[in-house]
Amino acid sequence: MIKENLGKRELNRINNRKAIISAARDCFSEKGYDQVTVRDIIRRTGLASGTFYNYFEDKQSIFSALLSNYIERLGTHLQELRNNSDSLESFIHSTYLAVFTVISEDPVVYQLAHTNNRIIRELFGESIIGTNIATLEKDIDDAIQQGVIPEIDSNLLSAAFFGIAYEIGLKVANTSMPDPIPAAQFATGLFMGGIKEITRTTLATEETS
Repeated sequence: MIKENLGKRELNRINNRKAIISAARDCFSEKGYDQVTVRDIIRRTGLASGTFYNYFEDKQSIFSALLSNYIERLGTHLQELRNNSDSLESFIHSTYLAVFTVISEDPVVYQLAHTNNRIIRELFGESIIGTNIATLEKDIDDAIQQGVIPEIDSNLLSAAFFGIAYEIGLKVANTSMPDPIPAAQFATGLFMGGIKEITRTTLATEETS
C-alpha cells in the first residue's frame, strides 16, 4: 500500500511538472519571454501557486528547464548520428541533420530561442545550437591537420557553419521546410561546396605565386 501511494505521488509530481513546463512553453510562445509572468503560467496550469514553487523558483528557472531539455535532445541526436561519421562531410551532414531534426520536432522552442537569444546567452553563455557543437572548430582544425581540407581560418568556417544552421533552422521551425533531411543535405552541400571553392582558389593562388 505504501509503495502504491509513493508511486501515485511520484506520478503526480511528474504530471505537475509537465503541466507547468507545457503551460510556460505556450505562454512564452504567445507573449515572448519578457512579457510573461509566473502568474500567467500558473493560471494556464490551473494549479495552486504554491505547487508551482515546489518545482521552480521563478520564470527564469522554468525557461532554463525548457531549453535544457531541448539541448539534451540535441545532444542525444548528435551522439547517435556522429557515431556513423567517417569523414568531414559525413560529420558536417550528421551535425546539420541533428540540429534540424530537433528543430522540426519542437519548432516552438527554437523560435523562442531565436527571439530570446540574449536570455539564452545569459543562461548558458552560448546560443542554443552552440552549446552542443562547440567542438566544431576543433574538428575543423583536425581536418586541416590531416590534410582533408586546406589551411582555412577555422573561426570563419565555424561562423559560416553556424550562420547556415541558424538561418535554415528558422526555415525548418517556420515549417516552410519542415523535413530535416533535405534541409541537412542542402546545408551540407552549401558548406562543403564553399570549402571546395576555397580549396580551388587557394591552390590556384599558390600555383601563380
